[in-house]
Amino acid sequence: MEQIAEIRRCYFINKESISKIAKRLNLSRQTVRKALKSQEQPVYQRNVQPTPKLGSFKQQLISWLEFDAKLPRRQRRTAQRLYECLQVEGYQGSYGPIQRFVQDWKRQASHRPSTTQAFVPLAFPAGETCQFDWSHEYVILGGVLQAVKVAHFRLAYSRRMFLAAYPRETQEMVFDAHIKAFGHFGGAPKRMMYDNPKTIVDAIFVGKARQFNRRFLTLANHYLFEPVACTPESGWEKGQVENQVGNVREWLFTPTPRFKDFAELNTWLALRCEELSQRKHPEQIGRSIADCFVEEEPLLIPVKAVFDGYVEKTMRVSSTCLIKADHNRYSVPAEWSNRVVSVRITADRLQIVAQNRVVAEHARCYGRGQLICDPWHYLPVLEKKPGALRHGAPFQQWDLPVSIRVVRDRILKQDKGDRAFVELLLMARALGDTGFETLEVACDLTLQTGIIAASIVMNEMRRLSETARPKRLSALSVPRLQTEPKADCSRYDSLRRLRNDH
Repeated sequence: MEQIAEIRRCYFINKESISKIAKRLNLSRQTVRKALKSQEQPVYQRNVQPTPKLGSFKQQLISWLEFDAKLPRRQRRTAQRLYECLQVEGYQGSYGPIQRFVQDWKRQASHRPSTTQAFVPLAFPAGETCQFDWSHEYVILGGVLQAVKVAHFRLAYSRRMFLAAYPRETQEMVFDAHIKAFGHFGGAPKRMMYDNPKTIVDAIFVGKARQFNRRFLTLANHYLFEPVACTPESGWEKGQVENQVGNVREWLFTPTPRFKDFAELNTWLALRCEELSQRKHPEQIGRSIADCFVEEEPLLIPVKAVFDGYVEKTMRVSSTCLIKADHNRYSVPAEWSNRVVSVRITADRLQIVAQNRVVAEHARCYGRGQLICDPWHYLPVLEKKPGALRHGAPFQQWDLPVSIRVVRDRILKQDKGDRAFVELLLMARALGDTGFETLEVACDLTLQTGIIAASIVMNEMRRLSETARPKRLSALSVPRLQTEPKADCSRYDSLRRLRNDH
């Protein structure tokens, strides 16, 4: 309304021309004429928005929308992604017609009136609050389409994000995600906001009262942050990370990306988090997310030590020296068979602890029904049952060096060869950390002679492992006295006489 008044004053009072007014106010001359004819604000409204460039692409867009409607919600393409796909097909128009067309199509397909809610804008001090959530995404790992769980962290002040992908949402994954996030941020916030997952909250009471998991509270006490659980089904209480989930799905996981394994995927996610921090801050005009994070980082709680984020379980080792964890079987040293041990499970490792020491450790397997064995764990069993070397499951896929593998195959063809090769393994273990390398060198030297026998390999191992002895002195080099001392008994006699006199 102020602009209409200014136009009328310039024309009727200042006697300016319509062209001059239009040029100075950056308006069209038609708009200026409308303002001169009426004292009310002109209304520009079309009943139907023309889409001349979209016309030939409407059928293609409808077929994509109908196809996406049959997919899970998280796999459906957004209007922005559909616009980019149409550009590949040759569409030359802008994004606006695509967005309006998609909205109209979805509104007609749902036949439901739109509902809106009102919210209060929130403001968070720097370094105080971080929001956490999980999302389910689809990626191609090793050529196979898989569903992965992505842990989302969002600093509420600077909007800095961190993402980490895992195969599941178990508690050890939650611990590992927090460890990596606080390492990425360079500190921990004063408060962490969550939903109410079983890995974090054991019981929900009236209002905000919660019974948090004891192991999770150990993590919170280590990093000195306060855990806060939202009201059930009230995602707006941590709306920033909820909004981030949808944005990240559009930015990073549409279309479906490809990676070799989880390590490559998480490296890529960390790199993309750095790139996304260069975007403009949604509230602080003229500043990027990275600029605001520089201000927030010194206010985070410093990390003095990394939390040991494992979940511990007590298990009994089977008679085949195996324990079962997460649908897979792992080997344990034979001396602990039929005994109780503690199993510590992290996101990527599995440790077997007995008598307050780690007796075995394995890389964690995320498949099902897998057998993960260390052949050295069964060496005491081979000592009594050497025949198990030929068909024992732990030795079927043993990745041995070429020289040892060739010698083993030749020795096993000989009479009592299985016992002979077991004796070589026992000797290698007795030599300690360098025993396996010594066995490899001894096998290589034996292959060079052309005569393959366990006794020759053992002699080579003894020769390689024996310590250097000091040189023996010859009789000619022994030093001799030039003047030998003479015995003087008179001194002893004088002492005896002196004693008798007293």
